[in-house]
Amino acid sequence: MFRNRKALPSIGILMLLVSAAVVGLNGCEPIPERTNSVRAGEWPEVTQTSKPWTRWWWMGNAVDKENLTWLLEEYEDAGLGGLEIAPIYGAKGFEDRFLEHLSPEWMDMLQHTVAKADSLNMGIDLTQGTGWPFGGPMVSPERAAQRMVVQKYSYTAGQGLDRPLVLEDKRAAGLHHGLHTLMAYQGDTVENLSDKVIDSLNLDWNASGQWELIAIFQAQTGQMVKRAAPGGKGFTLDHYSDEAVNRYLDHFEKAFQQDFPGIRSFYNDSFEVYGSDFTADFFEVFEQKRGYDLRDHLPELFAEEPDDTSARLKSDYRETIHEMLLANFTMPWTEWANSHGKKTKNQAHGSPGNLLDLYAAVDIPEGETFGSSYFPIPGIRRDSADIRNVDPDPIMLKFASSAAHLTGKNLVSTETFTWLGEHFKSAFSQAKPELEQAFLAGVNHMFYHGVTYSPEGVDFPGWLFYASLNLNTHNSLWPHFKGFNAYIQRVQSVLQAGTPDHEIMMYWPVYDVWADPEGLSKMLTVHGIDEWLHPTAFYQQSKMLMDKGFGLDFVSDLMIAGLQIENGQYSAAEGKYHAKVLVIPEAGYMPVSTLENIISLAEKGGTVIFQQVPKDVPGFNDHLSRREAMLSLWQSLAFDSKPYGEEAQKGAGKVILTNNVFEALEGLGLQREPMVDEGLKFVRRDLEGEKYYYLVNHSGSPVDKAIPLRHGSKAVVLMEPEQGKVGKAGMMAGDSESTVRVQLDPGQSLVIHVPDGDPEDIPFWRYRNSSPEIVPVAGPWNLEFADGGPEIPDPVTLEEIKPWTDLDDPAALNFSGQAIYENSFELGQIDAGAKYLLELGQVLESARVWINGKEIGYAFGLPFRLDITGFVREGDNDLRIEVANLMANRVRYLDQNDIVWRNYHEINFVNIDYGPFDASGWDTMPSGIRGPVSIEIHH
Repeated sequence: MFRNRKALPSIGILMLLVSAAVVGLNGCEPIPERTNSVRAGEWPEVTQTSKPWTRWWWMGNAVDKENLTWLLEEYEDAGLGGLEIAPIYGAKGFEDRFLEHLSPEWMDMLQHTVAKADSLNMGIDLTQGTGWPFGGPMVSPERAAQRMVVQKYSYTAGQGLDRPLVLEDKRAAGLHHGLHTLMAYQGDTVENLSDKVIDSLNLDWNASGQWELIAIFQAQTGQMVKRAAPGGKGFTLDHYSDEAVNRYLDHFEKAFQQDFPGIRSFYNDSFEVYGSDFTADFFEVFEQKRGYDLRDHLPELFAEEPDDTSARLKSDYRETIHEMLLANFTMPWTEWANSHGKKTKNQAHGSPGNLLDLYAAVDIPEGETFGSSYFPIPGIRRDSADIRNVDPDPIMLKFASSAAHLTGKNLVSTETFTWLGEHFKSAFSQAKPELEQAFLAGVNHMFYHGVTYSPEGVDFPGWLFYASLNLNTHNSLWPHFKGFNAYIQRVQSVLQAGTPDHEIMMYWPVYDVWADPEGLSKMLTVHGIDEWLHPTAFYQQSKMLMDKGFGLDFVSDLMIAGLQIENGQYSAAEGKYHAKVLVIPEAGYMPVSTLENIISLAEKGGTVIFQQVPKDVPGFNDHLSRREAMLSLWQSLAFDSKPYGEEAQKGAGKVILTNNVFEALEGLGLQREPMVDEGLKFVRRDLEGEKYYYLVNHSGSPVDKAIPLRHGSKAVVLMEPEQGKVGKAGMMAGDSESTVRVQLDPGQSLVIHVPDGDPEDIPFWRYRNSSPEIVPVAGPWNLEFADGGPEIPDPVTLEEIKPWTDLDDPAALNFSGQAIYENSFELGQIDAGAKYLLELGQVLESARVWINGKEIGYAFGLPFRLDITGFVREGDNDLRIEVANLMANRVRYLDQNDIVWRNYHEINFVNIDYGPFDASGWDTMPSGIRGPVSIEIHH
């Protein structure tokens, strides 16, 4: 029989703990005090965190100091700011190099890694275990992930049980299990028989008549750590058990023996603990939290035809599981890490809990992009065969960024490009808009998924993780990686400066999700957003307001309880976060305490917009009287008609009831950013009154217009993040609004800095005009293959530029690597005031350009254009273009020739649909430059 343990803290204690994260207790780092040290016309400083980071797969832990040193130097040179070590399964044939996780030899490699990274000013994060989720050999069966197995019996006086009390689930019966609870029901009479079981057929209980019995067996889920590394195999942890979590943390405490490595953060992957819906003391905790014994209502909870009662019971079940996950795992884990001077980085999605509160309880909330999105950008490739069956939704990322913003944490990370496309077929031009979409959702600390530790001496394609995107030093795009990373660094330096600048907070009615009558455990996964997110008014209103040009964050019930009012605005994170309006979308269920908190905020001066009157209270216990209390509370508001709905003055603030939220916001005078009407998307940061706008054009049409900005200034600075170009914009200045000319072709991005004053030492931005002078770069072209394989094709002279895969040369068809296109062009007298652009046409897939021996930069995304102003001269100009293609053609060659390259333990290697991988039937992917190449002169 399983024994029960102590219960969780009360809801008041949970609120105190979550609130502590807001003010910087429990190690949750608040935004540091900042001064406006950003100079107009200059990019914010390059920092460790403004550079991109990556997950770093240690395959088989087969690492050595020589390769660690070499790889870290390669990574730093490529522009990476840090790595997250994730030990996983290894490659076959290298077993003699495998190191046991946490062994002295492994610890020595970790310490060497940290020391070398520190010398390069790189950071290191560490997955706390191997593979995912948390677990391993230190997790005993009784502390492993648990589930409840429900079996129904009948008992008749004089005859006893209809069958033995044994676990009938054959799979579960083979794992650690036990009878946890036995309940008897006869009409309104309920008896707990858990202590009356003599053996599987006999009860120390005599009762008259016929009874329905429900047995709850506690059983292991049996889930093992996925993709475990040597020394890391074992059961997945019971995240709901404080005892199991503490034992798990103690294991690492002892393993490091007070000599904790100088890592930055411990990391936890998405909650993929499948089937885990129970723990030993669940019923006791439930009774303490919800005020009644759930065991008295098991027939309704597990009713075959769910009704309102079962939905309420399930809501209470889900809320309790959430609180146990928060109080027994997320918070203690963060406190433990902080006690050792480390942070926590966590993906809350996938868990059966309130994502906002779970994200808020760690130091660096992390989202995830999974699959590829559709963008109407002309020329962007998105092959149907290389697409996962789920589209990423940037609104999902806002759960992580909102939690960070409301609790004063500056960094919001993301596991980026998981299964962006099929292996070896994803280019920077496809990755760029996907990442930009994450930036727009509030992410500012991206992690590649990922880079594998791959020794220098391993043949192409190196060691690889089974899920793309794979970027390692063997990748043909690697020499151009630093160009893409420089773009990311510039953008992230802006998005990490200042504080988020949003007008609206949108309440997330999580109780509507928890009241789903179907099933029991409710895992809020990235892959299930069509069920739990997309159909909701919360999602629809959030998307509508963002599409209209408002910035917003999501708030939970606990976050609302911690809000303050300052000068008529909502305030959080000790005054470092502000918003003007709280919007309550249509909500089926809302706690009375939340409505009380909302009205109290209005009394203090806050403005609240309700889309509809709250309909009901969540949960089962005493819900009729709680419903009456909610109704009474709402009826205390006296509404008057307004053009945009009904409005009730409440103290110094107001409560508005309207189905048209946008119309109400306009009626309140809240200003949106009308640039969205031109197809632009944006995110805005505040630097003590100055503003940063990050703009992207993901539409199918170019934008060349004077666009209004909500914030006025004497000057506006344009900052182009791909090459780092800066200049003062053409504009019309005003005190409350500035109108700025913006030129953005589909696929381009731009940073706008609205400074305080007019910096006079910045040159004016050079705009393109509609009728440029065009100088074609005609043939002949010299094409020479640089580095790659399987063999280096012979040099060739081309009469006109074309992809090397158009050559009648099998070596060129199979080649993956870099090749050099060389030519020259002639210009007349240089116009000192003109803008000179190199138009490359179609690039397959990335280009690095030199003119007259000087490096111009990288063209890795649409529209494949570089500003060459200042690099050209009158007369002859030498042009050198290094093009890197994808790995696909060379991998195709390997499979066509039965050359073994995928040979891994465990999952080995799969395609995007998790089937056997085989590239032998692939078509040749075009590689090189198709052009046309020209020089545009904009006088």
